Amino acid sequence: MIRNKLILSLKVFLIYFVISLKVCAADSNSQDKLVVLGADEAPIKIKVFSSFTCPHCANFHKEVIPKINKDYVVSGKVQIIFIDFPLDQMAFNASKLLHCLNQEKQIKFLDIVYETQNQWTSGTNADEINNNLQQIGRSLGMNSTQYNKCLNDEAISDKILNGRIDGQKKYSIESTPTIIINEKKFKGSASFKNIKKEIEKLI
Repeated sequence: MIRNKLILSLKVFLIYFVISLKVCAADSNSQDKLVVLGADEAPIKIKVFSSFTCPHCANFHKEVIPKINKDYVVSGKVQIIFIDFPLDQMAFNASKLLHCLNQEKQIKFLDIVYETQNQWTSGTNADEINNNLQQIGRSLGMNSTQYNKCLNDEAISDKILNGRIDGQKKYSIESTPTIIINEKKFKGSASFKNIKKEIEKLI
């Protein structure tokens, strides 16, 4: 009788252990899907809510991100988390492409899209702009079939939109880029000089 109870208890423990492992794995996978620059262990987390068609976002990515990366990300002090906050359909489509790429190509995609923002957004209609985006995707190894599948991927669309809704609720985002440093909304001009001051306070 005691032996049977021990066996039953062991079975119950193993079931809960397997379930807990699955939950941990799911959480890990969710983390892996974030678009990040820097180590997860970095004590300072900077969330950047931006839209691919926003000129201020492009300027921030080109002028400020490289300096934060050089001074704080490489040394392991900061991790930058890029979160989509699309303001129009063009930005939404670009965000979808970002999430269809593997991690190694995601930062490269961010760089290209912001560096060439004036070019790929200059189409006279939606089809031309989508063709421009497809060219960017092709430069990173995405063929036409993968591109079309990506734009129609409901799971990715839901992820982007839910992230936008969650960000709006949590941080009351009014414009892009919006910068969150260790869960505190950064106020003022998002220059490297000003952000550096905030980082230094936390080191």
